[in-house]
Amino acid sequence: MAPTDLTEERSELGRSLLARGAMTPDWQNAFEAVPRSAFLPEVMWPFDMDSGTHVTVDVREEPALWLSYADADVPIVTQWDDGASGDGPVRVPTSSASMPSVVFRMLRDLDVQPGHKVLEIGTGTGWNAALLAHRLGVDRVTSIEIDPTVADTARSRLAAQELLGVVLTRDGALGDPSGAPFDRVIATAGIRAVPPQWITQTRPGGVIVAPWGTHFSNADARVRLTVDTAEASGHFTGPVEFMKLRAQRLPFDGHDEYLSEGMAGAERSTTEVTETELLGEGRFDPRTFAIGLRVRDCHHSVADKRDGARPVWFYGLTDRSWACVMFRDGREAAVWQAGPRRLWDNVLEALVWWLEAGKPGFERFGLTVAADGNQHAWLDSPKDAWPV
Repeated sequence: MAPTDLTEERSELGRSLLARGAMTPDWQNAFEAVPRSAFLPEVMWPFDMDSGTHVTVDVREEPALWLSYADADVPIVTQWDDGASGDGPVRVPTSSASMPSVVFRMLRDLDVQPGHKVLEIGTGTGWNAALLAHRLGVDRVTSIEIDPTVADTARSRLAAQELLGVVLTRDGALGDPSGAPFDRVIATAGIRAVPPQWITQTRPGGVIVAPWGTHFSNADARVRLTVDTAEASGHFTGPVEFMKLRAQRLPFDGHDEYLSEGMAGAERSTTEVTETELLGEGRFDPRTFAIGLRVRDCHHSVADKRDGARPVWFYGLTDRSWACVMFRDGREAAVWQAGPRRLWDNVLEALVWWLEAGKPGFERFGLTVAADGNQHAWLDSPKDAWPV
């Protein structure tokens, strides 16, 4: 059994979350009463901030280290490759415990009140559902998990903490029509489209909070939508990165499908845009999010830098268009593009738009979703909207 007492590390984490404004005071009691450690497996893969990699930690072998990660503001992978890869990381993380700061920022955006009925999409470890159940009561929280093994484990851990409400094993995109309407809907998996069911199953005036983004990159943003009878609309509140809803994962066939004949026949040019101007200063630079909003059905990949050179690739998801920008230190970047669309031209146009708009951050962008699922992004006001 994992240790669950209120350690000094967890107390320090709570103080830090409050001081940074990630956790509001109304969630402090739930944080102290519901330890994340009670919802983590014996073997887990926390992200080590110093090395920038996931490390394997077994509570039976290193209990102090295990607990220090459990009580730290780091994401922890709890499953790889949908559970098919055995005891260690192989390819893709598919279930995790999010950073506590991310968890409480989303709960802050959710703004639950006594008596509210909440639908959670993506049970995962069960910790988020437990926090909600402690705050609202077990009869007010329904959680959905698509993976039967993950769902069963979460039920056991919730029951052990006497916080087990309804945990359904099904596709979260479908919601829970039998339990509707809900006052709040929160998704703990990244989405590319807000399912219409979430809107129709939310009371008018209710709120949907979810990590939303485009297939352009994995860097999403938290969106807070207020629901009325015909649509849901609201601003983004900040950057975030989550594992994606299984039904909405990236439909990318792989690099070789686009360049089966190499770069032969591609249109070649150069650009004065620098590597920093395109990529920004970090993984959550808002320009990447903004370009994804403006260039539809496009995925991009940034390769590692070697010998002063870094290629950045762009792939059309609805055609076989592709583009590559090769940045080299001290030299003008070379551009290749081919296919029905000139993807680099589209990306450059989007980058210029973002710059001319004053380099807007995440909070200036918003999203409106119609009851039929059609989505429009906007800058500052829904009056300035475009389809995504």
